[in-house]
Amino acid sequence: MNRLGTKAATRAGMKTVAATRARTAAKVLVTTFATLPVLALAAAGAEAQTAPGTQAVDEKSGPVSFANIASVRLGGDPQHGGALITETQRSPLTPGQSRLGSDRLAVPKNDSERTTFGGNYEIDLGKYARASESPYPAGIASRDHEVVATLEATNVPTASAATNYALRDNARGGAKPVDNTMLVLEGARSAVDCAAPGKVTGSSSVTRVWVRGEDGRLRQVAMPGDGSALRVTNLQMGAPGKVPEADHGTTRSDVEISRVTAFDQLVKQDGWRSGDLTAQGGWRLQITTHVRAADNTELQDVQTGIVLGGVSCSIPKDFKPNAAGGTGTGATTQQPSVPTEVPAGYLGTAAAAPADDLRVPLGAGLLGGGVVFGALAIVLGRRRSARSVRSASSRGE
Repeated sequence: MNRLGTKAATRAGMKTVAATRARTAAKVLVTTFATLPVLALAAAGAEAQTAPGTQAVDEKSGPVSFANIASVRLGGDPQHGGALITETQRSPLTPGQSRLGSDRLAVPKNDSERTTFGGNYEIDLGKYARASESPYPAGIASRDHEVVATLEATNVPTASAATNYALRDNARGGAKPVDNTMLVLEGARSAVDCAAPGKVTGSSSVTRVWVRGEDGRLRQVAMPGDGSALRVTNLQMGAPGKVPEADHGTTRSDVEISRVTAFDQLVKQDGWRSGDLTAQGGWRLQITTHVRAADNTELQDVQTGIVLGGVSCSIPKDFKPNAAGGTGTGATTQQPSVPTEVPAGYLGTAAAAPADDLRVPLGAGLLGGGVVFGALAIVLGRRRSARSVRSASSRGE
């Protein structure tokens, strides 16, 4: 066989291998989806075993609550931007709690999240062992966060999120973490309680707000007493990621801080649902970065939306709580053995994907979500590998 024939056969063989891998990945993905109901039923069964006689609430329409410590919306247009969403707690189907683990100290948490977020911004929200690592002003200690979604013994859903938040712009290049801190929400707390159709409430509070102003100093700034948004402008703060030709010295940002007042303002996975009656809470940061070149030429505006302590609870319009202290069946409720958590993930652009794009939407499952994301990583990795093979083949390598 001549050289051209050998290359053609090699390319054909590589395409066959790539196609086989893609079909195998698709089968893995289909198998994953098929196992989700089994996982959900098994988890629900484990929860029920902790309290014999307890009846689970309806997963799709019953009382439910959600809690998330921090999530990010990148870009001003939800249809063409992206999002970084951390682990979201969902209340169990029987009385109990789902609580965020203590290993979540910041956003981003790892290299994958850092790549999605852009590399410059960091949101600190956990407890640090050494004071030298603290991003907070003097007198404010880092603390353990408390993020929990609960289904009470009465079947009333509640949720809360509380911690100290610090937003850093690490592109500043400060010697200490606090030197890069641009904004602090001290003692931030959000909570929701859906006790009955006429008692659906949400609240968002903060002890103090700190902002690094135009003079470069981190100072306390009072939130408006009427509950309206706080707006601060011309901050020496860059974009969350690198922008070609951008100069950090000339770039400025405007920040608006406000309370979450509508369910659609939350940054959430598909599995985070509302209901007939819904309450929400949390803190919104809307950042507009005016990116400029070194000669002060305006390059572009970059929009970043952050929700801190996003929580919600929902109940059906005909919801009636069980008698206090019981489940309606006389059983004693206990902490369920299988907490419910929506894994962290990334939402990309909603633009049409190419025909060979095997990505799946987030929120396909709650209890089985970890399996879905594992399969997603495999599919994307194999798809990239197949494209690399095709590229190398086209070059005659």
